Amino acid sequence: MRNNKHSFNITFYLLIVPVLIWLIFMIVIPHAELLISSFQVEDDNGDMVFSFGNYIEFFTQKIYWLTFVKTAAYSIGVTLLAFIIAFPIAFYLTKVTSKKNAAFLMLLLLIPLWVGELVTVYGWMVLLGDHGVINHFLMTIGIINEPINMLYTNFSMVVGLLYMSMLFMVIPVMSTLQSMDDSLIEAACDLGASKWDIFTKIIIPYSMPGITSGAIIVFMLVIGDYLAPNLLGGKNSLWFTEQIYNDFLQTFNWNEGAAFGFLLLMLSSGIIWLALKLSGQKLEKVGA
Repeated sequence: MRNNKHSFNITFYLLIVPVLIWLIFMIVIPHAELLISSFQVEDDNGDMVFSFGNYIEFFTQKIYWLTFVKTAAYSIGVTLLAFIIAFPIAFYLTKVTSKKNAAFLMLLLLIPLWVGELVTVYGWMVLLGDHGVINHFLMTIGIINEPINMLYTNFSMVVGLLYMSMLFMVIPVMSTLQSMDDSLIEAACDLGASKWDIFTKIIIPYSMPGITSGAIIVFMLVIGDYLAPNLLGGKNSLWFTEQIYNDFLQTFNWNEGAAFGFLLLMLSSGIIWLALKLSGQKLEKVGA
């Protein structure tokens, strides 16, 4: 018995130590350095001194906080669109079609993750361009006479963000719906409940943990995305992550970039906390 316990302890430490080392050296230490850097500014003598100036800069400069508000608003909008599109897909895959068809359709949904975000974004650029596939098709069948400007707009940016993040809403909702007993829906039908009542009073409440989990994942992925807003949105669709990128790699103002990065983390976490409070969900029960 003692030998088994001793063997279990050795296995536990062999598994946990590499994880702790990775967390400390790849996450904790770099983020701690960035946090310290975010509270430093350069004085008149060229020395770095402690200051809240980088954080104050965000709230005093209109362009910065307006960019974040726009980023947050579009991220919330994309999250809502992801739910509207993903929920019927998840319900169909779990409750309507056969397991064989569901497996094949799920495979198709996973393909964008295999290709990678960069290639997928360039694919949407080919589709949405003035001389792209969509405009060429619409002009060929005579619906339009000249190309529609779809690329480098907020529309193309939302399409790209939605396409890349929708799968992360489908999977948590599917996981929750799979555990739902079909007899609940059958009993409601036998008692004369309408489809709307079944949907709003049985299906949605039961799948709420999965919806909340998917919403958190999609929101955090979208608000922290860089490629889709930069390549599909163009210059007029400034995203907050682009501002952080500019601070780090164009103006080389690493201190301000670090401050803006932590502001993005804190403000987006605050939005999630507020959404959980308004929806009555608890974080520890999300995805359960």
